[in-house]
Amino acid sequence: MKMEWRDGNRLRLLANGEQYFPRVFEAIRRSKETVLLETFILFEDQVGKQLHAVLLEAAQRGVKVEMMLDGYGSNDLSDEFISTLTAAGVRFLYYDPRPLVLGMRTNIFRRLHRKTVVCDGVIAFVGGINFSSEHNSSYGPEAKQDYAVEVRGPIVDDITRYVRQAISSQQVPRRWWGGRSHRPAHNATPGEAQVLFVWRDNDEHRDDIEQHYITMLREAKQEVIIANAYFFPGYHLLREMRSAAQRGVTVKLIVQGEPDMPIVKVGAELLYNYLVGGGVEIYEYIRRPLHAKIAVQDTQWSTVGSSNLDPLSLSLNLEANLMIHDRAFNQVLRNELNRLLAEECQRVEESQLPKQNWWQLSKSVVVFHFLRHFPAIAGWLPAHTPKLAQVPPPVQPEMETQDRVDPKERVKP
Repeated sequence: MKMEWRDGNRLRLLANGEQYFPRVFEAIRRSKETVLLETFILFEDQVGKQLHAVLLEAAQRGVKVEMMLDGYGSNDLSDEFISTLTAAGVRFLYYDPRPLVLGMRTNIFRRLHRKTVVCDGVIAFVGGINFSSEHNSSYGPEAKQDYAVEVRGPIVDDITRYVRQAISSQQVPRRWWGGRSHRPAHNATPGEAQVLFVWRDNDEHRDDIEQHYITMLREAKQEVIIANAYFFPGYHLLREMRSAAQRGVTVKLIVQGEPDMPIVKVGAELLYNYLVGGGVEIYEYIRRPLHAKIAVQDTQWSTVGSSNLDPLSLSLNLEANLMIHDRAFNQVLRNELNRLLAEECQRVEESQLPKQNWWQLSKSVVVFHFLRHFPAIAGWLPAHTPKLAQVPPPVQPEMETQDRVDPKERVKP
Protein backbone atom coordinates (compact mmCIF):
# COMPACT_ATOMS: atom_id res chain seq x y z
CA MET A 1 0.00 0.00 0.00
CA LYS A 2 1.44 3.36 -1.05
CA MET A 3 1.48 6.42 1.20
CA GLU A 4 0.01 9.49 -0.54
CA TRP A 5 -1.00 12.97 0.55
CA ARG A 6 -4.78 13.42 0.31
CA ASP A 7 -6.58 16.74 -0.18
CA GLY A 8 -9.95 17.91 1.12
CA ASN A 9 -10.06 16.53 4.67
CA ARG A 10 -11.82 17.84 7.78
CA LEU A 11 -9.89 17.65 11.03
CA ARG A 12 -10.68 17.98 14.72
CA LEU A 13 -8.12 17.90 17.53
CA LEU A 14 -9.25 15.87 20.55
CA ALA A 15 -7.54 16.35 23.90
CA ASN A 16 -7.68 13.59 26.52
CA GLY A 17 -10.46 11.12 27.17
CA GLU A 18 -13.04 13.81 27.91
CA GLN A 19 -13.04 14.85 24.25
CA TYR A 20 -11.94 11.58 22.65
CA PHE A 21 -14.15 8.88 24.15
CA PRO A 22 -17.55 10.58 23.55
CA ARG A 23 -16.67 11.23 19.89
CA VAL A 24 -15.51 7.64 19.31
CA PHE A 25 -18.47 6.10 21.12
CA GLU A 26 -20.92 8.27 19.18
CA ALA A 27 -19.29 7.32 15.86
CA ILE A 28 -19.64 3.63 16.76
CA ARG A 29 -23.30 4.15 17.75
CA ARG A 30 -23.98 5.79 14.37
CA SER A 31 -22.14 3.14 12.35
CA LYS A 32 -24.24 1.17 9.90
CA GLU A 33 -21.81 -1.25 8.24
CA THR A 34 -18.34 -1.58 9.76
CA VAL A 35 -16.23 -0.72 12.80
CA LEU A 36 -12.48 -1.35 12.73
CA LEU A 37 -10.49 -0.83 15.93
CA GLU A 38 -6.85 -1.26 16.93
CA THR A 39 -5.41 -0.36 20.31
CA PHE A 40 -2.47 -1.10 22.52
CA ILE A 41 -4.36 -0.97 25.83
CA LEU A 42 -7.97 -1.82 26.61
CA PHE A 43 -8.67 -2.08 30.31
CA GLU A 44 -11.81 -3.53 31.81
CA ASP A 45 -12.53 -0.31 33.70
CA GLN A 46 -15.28 2.29 33.27
CA VAL A 47 -14.04 3.37 29.83
CA GLY A 48 -13.44 -0.22 28.70
CA LYS A 49 -16.95 -1.21 29.76
CA GLN A 50 -18.43 1.74 27.85
CA LEU A 51 -16.52 0.68 24.73
CA HIS A 52 -17.67 -2.90 25.26
CA ALA A 53 -21.31 -1.74 25.44
CA VAL A 54 -21.25 0.30 22.22
CA LEU A 55 -19.38 -2.42 20.30
CA LEU A 56 -21.78 -5.09 21.54
CA GLU A 57 -24.80 -3.00 20.57
CA ALA A 58 -23.32 -2.32 17.12
CA ALA A 59 -22.65 -6.01 16.51
CA GLN A 60 -26.15 -6.95 17.65
CA ARG A 61 -27.72 -4.62 15.12
CA GLY A 62 -25.71 -6.16 12.29
CA VAL A 63 -22.59 -3.97 12.07
CA LYS A 64 -19.44 -5.91 11.20
CA VAL A 65 -17.08 -5.22 14.11
CA GLU A 66 -13.41 -6.21 13.94
CA MET A 67 -10.94 -5.34 16.68
CA MET A 68 -7.28 -6.13 17.30
CA LEU A 69 -5.60 -5.64 20.67
CA ASP A 70 -1.98 -5.97 21.67
CA GLY A 71 -1.22 -9.19 23.51
CA TYR A 72 1.07 -7.39 25.94
CA GLY A 73 -0.92 -4.23 26.65
CA SER A 74 -4.40 -5.80 26.86
CA ASN A 75 -3.76 -9.23 28.34
CA ASP A 76 -5.92 -8.90 31.47
CA LEU A 77 -9.42 -8.90 29.94
CA SER A 78 -11.82 -11.41 31.48
CA ASP A 79 -13.30 -14.35 29.59
CA GLU A 80 -16.78 -12.88 29.97
CA PHE A 81 -15.70 -9.52 28.53
CA ILE A 82 -14.35 -11.21 25.40
CA SER A 83 -16.91 -14.01 24.95
CA THR A 84 -19.94 -11.70 25.04
CA LEU A 85 -18.43 -9.79 22.12
CA THR A 86 -17.44 -12.84 20.08
CA ALA A 87 -20.84 -14.45 20.72
CA ALA A 88 -22.44 -11.38 19.14
CA GLY A 89 -20.25 -11.78 16.04
CA VAL A 90 -17.33 -9.48 16.85
CA ARG A 91 -14.07 -10.57 15.25
CA PHE A 92 -11.63 -10.31 18.16
CA LEU A 93 -7.88 -10.70 17.62
CA TYR A 94 -4.79 -10.49 19.76
CA TYR A 95 -1.50 -9.33 18.33
CA ASP A 96 1.20 -11.72 19.52
CA PRO A 97 -0.40 -13.24 22.63
CA ARG A 98 2.22 -15.15 24.58
CA PRO A 99 2.07 -17.20 27.80
CA LEU A 100 3.26 -15.88 31.12
CA VAL A 101 6.61 -17.15 32.37
CA LEU A 102 6.91 -17.12 36.16
CA GLY A 103 3.96 -14.75 36.18
CA MET A 104 5.68 -12.28 33.84
CA ARG A 105 4.73 -11.22 30.31
CA THR A 106 7.35 -12.15 27.73
CA ASN A 107 6.18 -10.27 24.62
CA ILE A 108 7.68 -6.92 25.61
CA PHE A 109 9.10 -6.08 22.16
CA ARG A 110 7.42 -5.41 18.80
CA ARG A 111 4.09 -4.32 20.22
CA LEU A 112 0.98 -3.24 18.36
CA HIS A 113 1.12 0.34 19.61
CA ARG A 114 -1.30 1.96 17.11
CA LYS A 115 -4.57 3.50 18.30
CA THR A 116 -6.97 3.72 15.35
CA VAL A 117 -10.73 3.53 14.96
CA VAL A 118 -12.61 3.64 11.64
CA CYS A 119 -16.41 3.64 11.25
CA ASP A 120 -18.09 2.89 7.91
CA GLY A 121 -15.01 4.12 6.05
CA VAL A 122 -16.34 7.64 6.69
CA ILE A 123 -14.79 8.81 9.96
CA ALA A 124 -11.48 7.81 11.56
CA PHE A 125 -9.61 8.51 14.77
CA VAL A 126 -5.81 8.34 15.03
CA GLY A 127 -3.71 9.27 18.03
CA GLY A 128 -2.12 8.14 21.25
CA ILE A 129 -5.12 7.61 23.53
CA ASN A 130 -5.80 4.09 24.82
CA PHE A 131 -9.16 2.84 26.06
CA SER A 132 -8.50 3.37 29.73
CA SER A 133 -9.89 5.59 32.48
CA GLU A 134 -6.40 6.92 33.12
CA HIS A 135 -6.85 9.14 30.07
CA ASN A 136 -9.65 11.05 31.85
CA SER A 137 -8.65 13.96 34.09
CA SER A 138 -11.06 12.60 36.72
CA TYR A 139 -8.60 9.70 37.19
CA GLY A 140 -6.52 11.97 39.43
CA PRO A 141 -2.86 13.01 39.59
CA GLU A 142 -1.80 10.03 37.43
CA ALA A 143 -4.19 10.90 34.59
CA LYS A 144 -2.36 11.12 31.26
CA GLN A 145 -2.23 14.17 29.00
CA ASP A 146 -2.69 13.02 25.41
CA TYR A 147 -4.21 13.80 21.99
CA ALA A 148 -5.91 12.29 18.95
CA VAL A 149 -7.36 13.51 15.66
CA GLU A 150 -10.84 12.92 14.28
CA VAL A 151 -10.75 13.06 10.50
CA ARG A 152 -13.24 12.85 7.64
CA GLY A 153 -12.40 12.92 3.95
CA PRO A 154 -10.31 11.03 1.38
CA ILE A 155 -7.59 10.05 3.88
CA VAL A 156 -10.13 7.82 5.66
CA ASP A 157 -10.03 5.47 2.67
CA ASP A 158 -6.28 4.99 3.19
CA ILE A 159 -6.70 4.41 6.91
CA THR A 160 -9.54 1.95 6.29
CA ARG A 161 -7.56 -0.08 3.76
CA TYR A 162 -4.53 -0.23 6.01
CA VAL A 163 -6.36 -1.28 9.18
CA ARG A 164 -8.49 -3.82 7.31
CA GLN A 165 -5.36 -5.30 5.76
CA ALA A 166 -3.63 -5.43 9.16
CA ILE A 167 -6.58 -7.11 10.86
CA SER A 168 -7.14 -9.57 7.99
CA SER A 169 -3.51 -10.63 7.74
CA GLN A 170 -2.76 -14.06 9.12
CA GLN A 171 0.86 -13.22 9.75
CA VAL A 172 2.91 -10.10 10.28
CA PRO A 173 6.02 -9.38 8.18
CA ARG A 174 8.97 -11.62 9.03
CA ARG A 175 11.81 -9.29 8.11
CA TRP A 176 13.30 -7.44 11.08
CA TRP A 177 16.22 -5.93 9.16
CA GLY A 178 17.17 -5.30 5.56
CA GLY A 179 14.55 -4.45 2.99
CA ARG A 180 13.91 -1.03 1.55
CA SER A 181 13.96 2.19 3.52
CA HIS A 182 11.41 4.62 2.13
CA ARG A 183 11.88 8.34 1.75
CA PRO A 184 9.03 10.39 3.20
CA ALA A 185 6.14 10.83 0.77
CA HIS A 186 6.77 14.23 -0.81
CA ASN A 187 3.97 16.77 -0.79
CA ALA A 188 4.37 18.14 -4.32
CA THR A 189 1.67 20.83 -4.06
CA PRO A 190 1.30 21.92 -0.43
CA GLY A 191 -2.13 23.29 0.39
CA GLU A 192 -4.80 23.19 3.07
CA ALA A 193 -6.56 20.20 4.68
CA GLN A 194 -3.96 17.77 3.33
CA VAL A 195 -3.26 14.62 5.30
CA LEU A 196 -0.82 11.72 4.97
CA PHE A 197 -1.30 8.46 6.89
CA VAL A 198 2.13 7.16 7.91
CA TRP A 199 2.87 3.90 9.64
CA ARG A 200 5.93 2.14 11.03
CA ASP A 201 6.26 -1.61 10.61
CA ASN A 202 9.09 -4.14 10.73
CA ASP A 203 9.20 -4.62 6.98
CA GLU A 204 9.45 -1.84 4.36
CA HIS A 205 8.37 1.12 6.49
CA ARG A 206 10.73 0.79 9.41
CA ASP A 207 11.73 4.45 9.74
CA ASP A 208 9.05 6.43 7.87
CA ILE A 209 7.78 8.34 10.89
CA GLU A 210 11.30 9.20 12.03
CA GLN A 211 12.21 10.38 8.53
CA HIS A 212 9.21 12.73 8.47
CA TYR A 213 10.43 14.31 11.72
CA ILE A 214 13.95 14.67 10.30
CA THR A 215 12.69 16.24 7.07
CA MET A 216 10.42 18.58 9.02
CA LEU A 217 13.35 19.80 11.13
CA ARG A 218 15.55 20.32 8.05
CA GLU A 219 12.86 22.37 6.32
CA ALA A 220 11.77 24.44 9.35
CA LYS A 221 12.22 28.20 8.98
CA GLN A 222 10.68 29.76 12.09
CA GLU A 223 9.60 27.48 14.92
CA VAL A 224 9.25 23.82 15.86
CA ILE A 225 7.45 22.58 18.98
CA ILE A 226 7.63 18.88 19.82
CA ALA A 227 5.77 17.29 22.75
CA ASN A 228 6.75 13.67 23.23
CA ALA A 229 6.17 11.48 26.24
CA TYR A 230 9.03 9.01 25.89
CA PHE A 231 11.89 10.98 24.37
CA PHE A 232 15.07 9.10 23.55
CA PRO A 233 15.40 9.34 19.77
CA GLY A 234 18.11 8.34 17.34
CA TYR A 235 21.27 10.33 16.87
CA HIS A 236 20.22 11.75 13.49
CA LEU A 237 17.03 13.27 14.87
CA LEU A 238 18.91 14.81 17.80
CA ARG A 239 21.45 16.26 15.40
CA GLU A 240 18.72 17.82 13.23
CA MET A 241 17.12 19.43 16.29
CA ARG A 242 20.44 21.09 17.15
CA SER A 243 21.08 22.06 13.53
CA ALA A 244 17.69 23.74 13.24
CA ALA A 245 18.25 25.70 16.45
CA GLN A 246 21.73 26.76 15.39
CA ARG A 247 20.48 28.22 12.11
CA GLY A 248 17.95 30.40 13.93
CA VAL A 249 14.83 28.21 14.20
CA THR A 250 13.16 28.32 17.62
CA VAL A 251 13.09 24.65 18.67
CA LYS A 252 11.05 23.80 21.78
CA LEU A 253 10.84 20.31 23.26
CA ILE A 254 8.26 19.28 25.88
CA VAL A 255 9.05 16.11 27.83
CA GLN A 256 7.78 14.47 30.99
CA GLY A 257 8.54 16.22 34.25
CA GLU A 258 6.26 13.96 36.31
CA PRO A 259 6.76 10.68 34.44
CA ASP A 260 4.69 7.55 34.84
CA MET A 261 7.97 5.60 34.79
CA PRO A 262 11.05 7.18 36.45
CA ILE A 263 13.45 5.70 33.88
CA VAL A 264 11.80 7.90 31.24
CA LYS A 265 13.12 11.09 32.83
CA VAL A 266 16.52 9.57 33.51
CA GLY A 267 16.92 8.74 29.83
CA ALA A 268 15.77 12.15 28.60
CA GLU A 269 18.03 13.98 31.05
CA LEU A 270 21.08 12.31 29.51
CA LEU A 271 20.32 14.32 26.35
CA TYR A 272 19.74 17.71 28.01
CA ASN A 273 23.33 18.99 27.80
CA TYR A 274 23.65 18.10 24.13
CA LEU A 275 20.34 19.74 23.16
CA VAL A 276 20.40 22.82 25.39
CA GLY A 277 24.04 23.39 24.47
CA GLY A 278 22.94 23.48 20.84
CA GLY A 279 20.19 26.04 21.43
CA VAL A 280 17.16 23.76 21.90
CA GLU A 281 14.70 24.92 24.56
CA ILE A 282 13.58 22.06 26.84
CA TYR A 283 10.45 22.19 28.97
CA GLU A 284 9.21 19.62 31.47
CA TYR A 285 5.45 19.06 31.70
CA ILE A 286 4.82 19.02 35.45
CA ARG A 287 1.04 18.86 35.90
CA ARG A 288 0.73 15.07 35.46
CA PRO A 289 2.21 12.30 33.25
CA LEU A 290 2.58 13.42 29.65
CA HIS A 291 1.53 10.84 27.06
CA ALA A 292 1.44 13.08 23.95
CA LYS A 293 3.09 12.38 20.60
CA ILE A 294 2.51 15.66 18.74
CA ALA A 295 4.47 18.38 16.94
CA VAL A 296 4.08 21.53 14.85
CA GLN A 297 6.40 23.27 12.42
CA ASP A 298 6.05 26.88 11.24
CA THR A 299 2.46 27.70 10.24
CA GLN A 300 1.14 24.66 8.36
CA TRP A 301 2.81 21.32 9.22
CA SER A 302 1.77 19.21 12.21
CA THR A 303 1.55 15.61 13.36
CA VAL A 304 -0.50 13.62 15.85
CA GLY A 305 -0.19 9.89 16.39
CA SER A 306 0.94 6.95 18.47
CA SER A 307 4.69 7.11 17.88
CA ASN A 308 6.99 8.17 20.67
CA LEU A 309 10.49 9.32 19.83
CA ASP A 310 12.23 6.46 21.59
CA PRO A 311 13.84 3.16 20.56
CA LEU A 312 10.67 1.09 21.02
CA SER A 313 8.49 3.28 18.80
CA LEU A 314 11.16 4.16 16.24
CA SER A 315 12.68 0.70 15.82
CA LEU A 316 10.32 -2.01 17.13
CA ASN A 317 6.64 -1.17 17.63
CA LEU A 318 3.85 -0.94 15.07
CA GLU A 319 2.87 2.75 14.99
CA ALA A 320 0.70 5.19 13.04
CA ASN A 321 0.74 9.00 12.74
CA LEU A 322 -1.13 11.53 10.68
CA MET A 323 1.08 14.11 8.97
CA ILE A 324 -1.05 17.20 8.41
CA HIS A 325 -0.58 20.23 6.18
CA ASP A 326 -3.27 22.69 7.19
CA ARG A 327 -2.97 26.21 8.51
CA ALA A 328 -6.11 26.07 10.66
CA PHE A 329 -5.25 22.77 12.34
CA ASN A 330 -1.66 23.88 12.85
CA GLN A 331 -2.93 26.95 14.70
CA VAL A 332 -5.26 24.89 16.91
CA LEU A 333 -2.47 22.49 17.87
CA ARG A 334 0.04 25.33 18.28
CA ASN A 335 -2.36 27.14 20.63
CA GLU A 336 -2.67 23.99 22.73
CA LEU A 337 1.10 23.52 22.87
CA ASN A 338 1.63 27.16 23.82
CA ARG A 339 -0.97 26.77 26.57
CA LEU A 340 0.95 23.79 27.95
CA LEU A 341 4.19 25.78 27.80
CA ALA A 342 2.69 28.78 29.58
CA GLU A 343 0.57 27.05 32.21
CA GLU A 344 1.85 23.53 32.85
CA CYS A 345 5.54 23.40 31.96
CA GLN A 346 8.81 24.42 33.55
CA ARG A 347 11.78 25.35 31.40
CA VAL A 348 15.07 23.54 31.97
CA GLU A 349 17.64 26.31 32.36
CA GLU A 350 21.26 25.85 31.38
CA SER A 351 22.28 26.59 34.96
CA GLN A 352 20.30 23.54 36.11
CA LEU A 353 22.18 21.10 33.90
CA PRO A 354 24.75 18.74 35.45
CA LYS A 355 28.32 19.79 34.91
CA GLN A 356 30.06 18.05 32.04
CA ASN A 357 32.68 16.13 34.00
CA TRP A 358 34.39 13.02 32.71
CA TRP A 359 31.61 10.79 34.08
CA GLN A 360 28.84 12.78 32.40
CA LEU A 361 30.80 12.94 29.17
CA SER A 362 31.42 9.19 29.23
CA LYS A 363 27.73 8.47 29.72
CA SER A 364 26.82 10.81 26.85
CA VAL A 365 29.27 9.10 24.50
CA VAL A 366 27.83 5.69 25.36
CA VAL A 367 24.26 6.97 24.93
CA PHE A 368 24.93 8.58 21.55
CA HIS A 369 26.65 5.50 20.17
CA PHE A 370 23.79 3.36 21.42
CA LEU A 371 21.24 5.65 19.77
CA ARG A 372 23.17 5.70 16.51
CA HIS A 373 23.32 1.91 16.28
CA PHE A 374 20.05 0.91 17.94
CA PRO A 375 18.09 0.23 14.71
CA ALA A 376 20.72 -2.36 13.74
CA ILE A 377 20.76 -3.82 17.25
CA ALA A 378 16.97 -4.03 17.24
CA GLY A 379 17.13 -6.36 14.26
CA TRP A 380 18.34 -9.06 16.62
CA LEU A 381 15.64 -8.57 19.31
CA PRO A 382 13.84 -10.95 19.69
CA ALA A 383 13.92 -13.62 16.99
CA HIS A 384 10.32 -14.84 17.16
CA THR A 385 7.75 -13.75 14.56
CA PRO A 386 4.66 -12.18 16.14
CA LYS A 387 1.36 -13.61 14.92
CA LEU A 388 -2.30 -12.73 15.08
CA ALA A 389 -4.57 -14.93 17.17
CA GLN A 390 -8.34 -14.82 16.76
CA VAL A 391 -10.53 -15.60 19.74
CA PRO A 392 -13.46 -17.77 18.55
CA PRO A 393 -17.00 -17.33 19.88
CA PRO A 394 -17.97 -19.49 22.87
CA VAL A 395 -19.38 -22.94 22.21
CA GLN A 396 -23.17 -22.93 22.45
CA PRO A 397 -24.57 -24.92 25.44
CA GLU A 398 -26.46 -27.46 23.33
CA MET A 399 -23.30 -28.22 21.34
CA GLU A 400 -20.91 -28.34 24.26
CA THR A 401 -19.20 -31.72 24.63
CA GLN A 402 -16.26 -30.79 26.84
CA ASP A 403 -15.36 -28.49 29.66
CA ARG A 404 -15.12 -24.83 28.79
CA VAL A 405 -11.65 -23.67 27.73
CA ASP A 406 -10.11 -20.29 28.38
CA PRO A 407 -10.82 -18.23 25.20
CA LYS A 408 -7.26 -16.92 25.25
CA GLU A 409 -6.03 -20.50 24.90
CA ARG A 410 -8.47 -21.43 22.12
CA VAL A 411 -6.89 -19.30 19.44
CA LYS A 412 -6.24 -19.79 15.79
CA PRO A 413 -2.83 -18.80 14.43
